[in-house]
Amino acid sequence: MKRYKQFATVLISDFEVSDWIHPLHNHNHYEIIYIKNGVGNHIINSNSIRYNDGCVFLLGPQDEHYFEIERITHFVYLKFTDLYIHQGEGIFNSGVRHLEYLIKSRETHLSGFLFNDEDQITINRVFDVIISMKKELLRNEDLIWMQVLTLAYLLQRNMPEIRSNAYRTKDMQAVFCYLHKNIYYPENLKAQVMGEHFKFTKDYMGQYFKKNTGMTIRAYISDYRGNLISQRINTGRFSLKQIASEFGLTDESHVSKLINKIEIIREKYKMVQHKYFEHDMTKHCS
Repeated sequence: MKRYKQFATVLISDFEVSDWIHPLHNHNHYEIIYIKNGVGNHIINSNSIRYNDGCVFLLGPQDEHYFEIERITHFVYLKFTDLYIHQGEGIFNSGVRHLEYLIKSRETHLSGFLFNDEDQITINRVFDVIISMKKELLRNEDLIWMQVLTLAYLLQRNMPEIRSNAYRTKDMQAVFCYLHKNIYYPENLKAQVMGEHFKFTKDYMGQYFKKNTGMTIRAYISDYRGNLISQRINTGRFSLKQIASEFGLTDESHVSKLINKIEIIREKYKMVQHKYFEHDMTKHCS
């Protein structure tokens, strides 16, 4: 398996090809791929997804992919690293949370996004702006970041949201989506609140999660939140007080305790999340 490595925090690539020359590969960064025009198939983690004009795909570092081109295709790549996401105080902006939720949720990497007509027009224009700035990345760094946040809003509100209803309340993907979106709001992660949302009793909510994942909801929340907190600490840009405030935690000592526990939880349950995101996500982009 070939692995492409990117050392710059952000790169923009804009090219048109009739034949795909890259082998099946993954990378050490995130990619938002926009199909300006063209037709073919995008193979992501062995799933074949039909693409055409205006499609957008989001890939994470562990995703394996390549393209099968049927009609000459104009690709636009926006590639960025974790360091780019955590570049400054803007991490507390809700737009960054939209982006972070998207890139940390594995289900969003396995299909194309479906846009309504108005948002598709906006997406097209945003990528035109991104293309216009590719030759002067340093000079346009702040402007590119604004486009990234705009895309984060647009992508999240157009993702195939899984809502609670009579037929899908027991869908584990819905539970994961809920946990990821509410990770900053501890009051929404209480068993009573979650049970009401998914139409479960307080006790059965925990039993259902444990039965389907092999771990408790508390352990999963600690692991997921710990990943996000670790990334902030690793940047060296945020104090424990700032992190505690962002995640609704009591104080700095609470953050420290979570970090101390996280390695034990990861070791015990490191295969659980990957296993329970394995399901058929073969879809058309539009």
